[in-house]
Amino acid sequence: MHYRTLGRTGIKVSPYALGALMFATSIGNPDPEDSIRVIHRALDAGLNLIDTSDAYGDSEEVVGRALQGRRDTVVLATKFGRPTGTDPNQQGTSRRWIMTAVENSLRRLRTDHIDLYQIHQLDPGTDLEETLSALTDLIRAGKVRAIGSSNTPAVDIADAQWLARQHGLQRFHTEQLPYSILNRGAENDVLPAAQRYGLGTLIWGPLGQGMLTGRVRRGQQNDLSRARYFQHLNDERRIDVVEQLVPLAEEAGLPLTHLAMAFTTAHPGVTSTLLGARTLDQLDNLLEGIDVTLTDDILDRIDKIVPPGTDVTRLDQAYVPPAVLQPALRRRSV
Repeated sequence: MHYRTLGRTGIKVSPYALGALMFATSIGNPDPEDSIRVIHRALDAGLNLIDTSDAYGDSEEVVGRALQGRRDTVVLATKFGRPTGTDPNQQGTSRRWIMTAVENSLRRLRTDHIDLYQIHQLDPGTDLEETLSALTDLIRAGKVRAIGSSNTPAVDIADAQWLARQHGLQRFHTEQLPYSILNRGAENDVLPAAQRYGLGTLIWGPLGQGMLTGRVRRGQQNDLSRARYFQHLNDERRIDVVEQLVPLAEEAGLPLTHLAMAFTTAHPGVTSTLLGARTLDQLDNLLEGIDVTLTDDILDRIDKIVPPGTDVTRLDQAYVPPAVLQPALRRRSV
């Protein structure tokens, strides 16, 4: 395993990391013991970073159980900010909620510190200086080792770095973002911004949320039971790209999953790519491709199928900035 440095933190992490969303019993694997076996298999294979969130059901609790006796060798990352209850203050990035949320996560994870504590998404209702101030205090208290952001536009990445410098606060050390062959928009701005400011990057959605597994093909009956969350599985534009990638992967002698994962890790701005494996079979399949390196010829041919910087439609779960969601923010009032 060739480990990479997580931004400028000095922390060494594996090029593949384990995303823990699918370990929530209400979302993914309903058997916590089976999820624990998946986590142990990943650790035994050399993966040393696990990423979860307080908004992933009981995922933190499952991860906490799995890490008993193995905590010291794991870079443990979690996130906060998304709603965790009906109380309007049980969300966001206010100091009030951060101080409560971190204690809740520490308890569920059965640990006294979090290696990487990340904002799940920006909170337009909270001043970023307050958020960074609270996170700085957590680092000084030893409860958090490094802080990061997620789903952040490049302009806000730059703003956060400037704000931290101006006020003597801890700056974000990482950015977690969606990136895949199907969604290359981050190549325009977010990945270059992360490189400029020395941020480590964690990639989610490297398999296009199921599109790049090879199981979604034209003319085949797709599983629509999850369509409410994964409407992109029926998007003809995405299916067109998959139909072009399948023969390319076959020519390269690779499963489509290995081609897709190797694509993300090939970018110089990418530190680690999250595996969203739910079962041992899924994990083992992905781990078989951990040493795959794509040739320039293969990368060039991918560029012709999906040009650099291009998104083949937006992911259903991608972050949408307030200025896009709210017409009043992009229309001048008289």
